[in-house]
Amino acid sequence: MKSKNLFSTKGFFTLLLSVFAFSISAQNVTVSGTVTDDTGLEVIGATVIVAGDASRGTVTDFDGKYTLNNVPSNGSLQISYVGMVTQTIPVNGRTTIDVVLTSDSELLDEVVVTALGIKRDKKALGYAIQEVKGDDIIAAREVNVANALSGKVSGLQVIRSGNGPGGSSKIVIRGNNSVTNLNQPLIVVDGVPMDNFTGAKNNDYWNPSADMGNGLSDINPEDIESMSVLKGASAAALYGSRAGNGVILITTKTGRKNDGLGITVSSSVSAETIFMNPKLQSTYGQGSDGAYDALSSSSWGPEITGQEYTKWNGEKARMTVYDNLNAYFNKPGINLTDNIAFSQQYNNVSVYTSLGRTDDWSKIPGADLSRTNMTARATTKFGANDRWSTDTKVQYVKTNAQNRPVGGRNASNPFFTMYAFPRSLDILDFSNPVDDAGKMVWYQKTSPQINPYWLSKYRLSNDVRERFLMSGTLKYQFTEWLTGEIRGGTDMYFTQYDNKTYGGSPLTDTGRYSFGQDKFFENNYTALFTAQKDNVFGNWGLGGSLGGNLMHRKKTGISGGPDELLVRDLFTFGNAKNNVNAEREYNEKKINSVFGTAQLNYGGYFFLDGTFRNDWSSTLHPDNRSFFYPSISTSLVISDMINTQGKGMPSWFTYAKVRASFAQVGNDLDPYQLYNTYWIGKDPENNATAGTNNTLFDPGVRSELISSWEAGTELRFFNNRLGFDFAWYKSNARRQLLNLPMDPLSGYGSRKINAGNIQNQGIELMINARPVETKDFAWNMQANISTNRNTIVELTDDVKLYSLGGYDNLQVYATAGGNYGEIYGSKFKRVTDKNSPHYGKLIVDANGLPNGTPEKEKVGDQQADMLIGVTNSFQYKGLSFSFLIDSRIGGEMFSGTNFYLQGAGTAAITAPGGKRDEFIVDGVYLDANNQYQVNTTKVTQQEYWNRVTGDTGNLGISEANIYNATNIRVRNVQLNYDFNRTLLKNTPFTRLRMGVSVNNALM
Repeated sequence: MKSKNLFSTKGFFTLLLSVFAFSISAQNVTVSGTVTDDTGLEVIGATVIVAGDASRGTVTDFDGKYTLNNVPSNGSLQISYVGMVTQTIPVNGRTTIDVVLTSDSELLDEVVVTALGIKRDKKALGYAIQEVKGDDIIAAREVNVANALSGKVSGLQVIRSGNGPGGSSKIVIRGNNSVTNLNQPLIVVDGVPMDNFTGAKNNDYWNPSADMGNGLSDINPEDIESMSVLKGASAAALYGSRAGNGVILITTKTGRKNDGLGITVSSSVSAETIFMNPKLQSTYGQGSDGAYDALSSSSWGPEITGQEYTKWNGEKARMTVYDNLNAYFNKPGINLTDNIAFSQQYNNVSVYTSLGRTDDWSKIPGADLSRTNMTARATTKFGANDRWSTDTKVQYVKTNAQNRPVGGRNASNPFFTMYAFPRSLDILDFSNPVDDAGKMVWYQKTSPQINPYWLSKYRLSNDVRERFLMSGTLKYQFTEWLTGEIRGGTDMYFTQYDNKTYGGSPLTDTGRYSFGQDKFFENNYTALFTAQKDNVFGNWGLGGSLGGNLMHRKKTGISGGPDELLVRDLFTFGNAKNNVNAEREYNEKKINSVFGTAQLNYGGYFFLDGTFRNDWSSTLHPDNRSFFYPSISTSLVISDMINTQGKGMPSWFTYAKVRASFAQVGNDLDPYQLYNTYWIGKDPENNATAGTNNTLFDPGVRSELISSWEAGTELRFFNNRLGFDFAWYKSNARRQLLNLPMDPLSGYGSRKINAGNIQNQGIELMINARPVETKDFAWNMQANISTNRNTIVELTDDVKLYSLGGYDNLQVYATAGGNYGEIYGSKFKRVTDKNSPHYGKLIVDANGLPNGTPEKEKVGDQQADMLIGVTNSFQYKGLSFSFLIDSRIGGEMFSGTNFYLQGAGTAAITAPGGKRDEFIVDGVYLDANNQYQVNTTKVTQQEYWNRVTGDTGNLGISEANIYNATNIRVRNVQLNYDFNRTLLKNTPFTRLRMGVSVNNALM
């Protein structure tokens, strides 16, 4: 339920302003009236001022009425409201003036926030920028702001983890530009960059660490006014080396004039369920080779027919299949989010404060997260003619997480245990996880699986993060066309975490303990002068800006702990059985920058912009520290040009614009990657040890360089009821910072070099439409469609495959002459002779089983062919309904989950039709004469799947578990009802909304 502007007292704010009214002169009058919209509804909170004197004004009350004293009888009133056309009306001695404000369908799109927080007319921009309104962010009901962008911005992909509301999400805009960097966009909040750390420190399939979330999730969605996505290099060039992967600008709310006290309260509660479980077989029990084995962790045992058997603990029972997933994950996850905000403006002072609280109790037992957000922001204008202005803001975030989920094939991941849990074994037998001797209760004494009930109570982790985002701006208006400002901001957070593993399990006899602390800060100081004046020389207008920035970032940390405790379950460093392992982290980086822009426009329809930025980075050698980034862009508003010349556009053709741009940006190094250093450690005997790092660094490396071209057009028809925004782009990222493999005998595994060229080329199409619009009913639709080909033009002469990650015999590569993200692994051996009648058939061995290729081959490509997001919203009077269809078309993925279930015999595919009859693999074998013969040898399901999941490496024959990654999801389904304002007249509410929403409703 959401309500706005609580405790409203009709006329309160009008009376408050009247106290400070100027004395009445003989020529002044009192004017009153009613402000309505073009549908006849009263407009609450419209601003009514004396034109030219903002100090004399008021806002309309609950009934849309206003009264304004001391109005010059020969003056004018200016009436304004967000999303409506501002009107200026002469008083002419009248005392009653009623006003009808009309909707401005173009207004919200006309002015957008661009680089450095500069607001520009959207029609003047020669590059693509897409804005998402704060109301749309809130409506998504996502704890992580990043997830709210899914499907709403063309060319932007949100890659979510499966670790619930506290999990991380990665944002990629127009493909990957680097093989060594994270390819994440720069996040800027109210002009100040923030650190968007992402995910777990180690994402290895076999031994992943906990997902610590990402920095963007610390932002309270209720505080957001808008988010602008700067996609191409031209849009982001003013941010220099930090903007190689795009920029997301977040503008938060400021105080506004509101009727009543201006208090907004919102509250939501949601339930989390498992969206989709893997398909499991339900006819075969625990054991191997068709025989029951109480100690087996597999389900290759006998067919379940209700026969009597002896359980793991010696008890007799009837064999049956158990729904262990629903038995263990038997409660829905609950998320409760509350927010209260105060927004008000008093003359030249505006204040916005908010307090938000999120509590999430995960569906995974023992995992929960709480987050508290506090924001305070104030803006002022002062001095002669209000030339001075300030904007100060403080945000505080505290996140406390217990037992963050861990993915992959890890003992701390309950899904690892539950998905492969023997089908005839009852998980509830282990719900009391510790016996009288303090040992973990489990059906095996030594097992890679851990009792999940024991995990939730005796393998505990906790992390607490406190974060401050602070900024302050002082601005001076020299003239109507020249301003200067200085801005300072800091992002700092402190994280403390500890991990406790109790004794009495296969993991440890006496227990383990680790503890750590991280501290991070980034300071930014900016000075900026901006000029803008139209009609300087006839119809020619000029504009520009010049500024500089100082960035200083530093991160320190220490972590460690005993591998084994001396005294069981005494969690202190002094209780170490052996040495205490300790690691210290320290890195520091500075970037000094100067930047500028130059703008030329003619007649308000032709625009030419140029920008430059020069960075000096501390992470590069003094000879290479300085790097220069230029951009140029142009736009022509054809419709305005034609209308200006008096020719006129057809009535059905509302707006037409073309644009083009070129820019260069780049990526520099992380700290301490120029010179070779030594690591220091200790051996088991507590003796000091040292060694070289694995990478041989080169102090002569330079920054990566990204060159980008873009062209596009914007078209609107039928009085803005149908609109298109089309963009084509191409970027090439050269001088990649690669780790070139070296001979291990050299003492190094790789060396850092500049080489390579990564290309992204694609198209984007945005469609906005209002197919139906009547007095009571409206249907709005927005579609975002994009394609991108992320190719590797070249790497080096010595390297054709560059590893981006992988596990054992499965690797993801950037392939020279191929694509970024190609999947390589083992394939089924097949007949490759195209002249053979058996071409393409599997080749089996003497036992009738398939084999995998010994060398890795391409088995898939991660890249999607197309991303599509379509939002439909319908409104009938006070009832509204909307939903988002978010689609990824094409690409492939490897399923480690299915691979694991197949080997354990729990996957439904291991018992086709519920049976495990012997079968013949459709293939051929080589006879004694080296001729292919049709296979006739029968094999069991266990023999087949043991071969598929165990041949050629720990991940088996990769091809068997490569799947089409196409998916179509229905997200953000919402049904809301806004109560009629007339029903709220005698209540403390000025607006009341109730609704329900569902995320990830269908796939």
